Amino acid sequence: MKKLNTIIVALGFLAGCGSAAAQDPGFSQFFSSPLNVNPALTAQINSKWRAISNYRNQWIGPNNPYSTGTISFDSKIFQNSIDNYVDEITRIGIGGMLLYDQTLAGAVKSSFASLNISGNVRLKEGNNTELNGFRIRHISKIKMDLAAEQRLGAGIGVSYGTRWVDFSKLTFENQFNGIGFDASLPSGESGLSNMKPFFSVNAGLLYSYINEGVNFDLGVSAYHINKPKQTVLDNDKEFLAPRYVAHTNYERMLSDQVVLNTSGIYQYQSGASYFSIGGALGYYLSTDESFPQLANVGLWYWSKNAIIPYIGYSYGNFQLGITYDITVSKLRETPQRMQTFELCLIIRGGNGDRTGVIPAPWK
Repeated sequence: MKKLNTIIVALGFLAGCGSAAAQDPGFSQFFSSPLNVNPALTAQINSKWRAISNYRNQWIGPNNPYSTGTISFDSKIFQNSIDNYVDEITRIGIGGMLLYDQTLAGAVKSSFASLNISGNVRLKEGNNTELNGFRIRHISKIKMDLAAEQRLGAGIGVSYGTRWVDFSKLTFENQFNGIGFDASLPSGESGLSNMKPFFSVNAGLLYSYINEGVNFDLGVSAYHINKPKQTVLDNDKEFLAPRYVAHTNYERMLSDQVVLNTSGIYQYQSGASYFSIGGALGYYLSTDESFPQLANVGLWYWSKNAIIPYIGYSYGNFQLGITYDITVSKLRETPQRMQTFELCLIIRGGNGDRTGVIPAPWK
């Protein structure tokens, strides 16, 4: 196949036009997009249900190269009470997510819909019942020698995806007239066709350790296990490569009003990999039982890509997070400064009293 012009090749490759080299969209606030990280995180929440909206605008400029957004909802099911969540022996959860992604001023558009189901069982019972009835600010005063609870979760999901390319918005080698590109000229590309919709299968595992004032999670997952076909080329051998994920998070109450949140992720797909690691400190502006207020300030590092400052605020069951990527890769040397920001909104419901809960972005 003949080459596209250089700009289209570079952006098209990153956007996933190259089929086998295609990669799933990622978020700087990965810790606030759990259904995109591990199906086993579905309904692993400190409430009955959770709704999340993520928006990422990457490399802002005249062409607005990348824009990605999600809406997700997950909930526990088959449970009459969730107030004393640490004593639940078995949890069943269900959730779904809608994701859209577009680049090249809308020339390439993608959309995905996923449905997950998860199960989580208690491996070891912890003596954590004393947490019930205490306010968040009392967690650090509870005896630290009580036994910890350990849990194991598993999740499976299915995704339906489409990716559409508007070839009329792209220019090709044959359309160069010596001065510029003339889109009215024949492209000379006979092997191009739009992608057909595809289904993919996803699965994951999650281990949790819960102690007084401490929460630790470790998980692994795989997306597109069945390697569905996804290509703009008329080639049956091109497919969407599996995405493998490993992630962890650790939360700890440092005092009555200060909480530490840390998290990390590693992803591998199509021969490319990256990791992101960092943390935030949260300070309780108010510890009212019904509407506690928590302010968070943190920093994450996306390997060879960006340093990511984070500001978060929680009020009751509402949580807001904002990040701005400070580019550290060679892209910072481009004439036009690359700017990327993300916005995340989380709403939790079904449990007005989050007493004794260690605040964690995952949950």
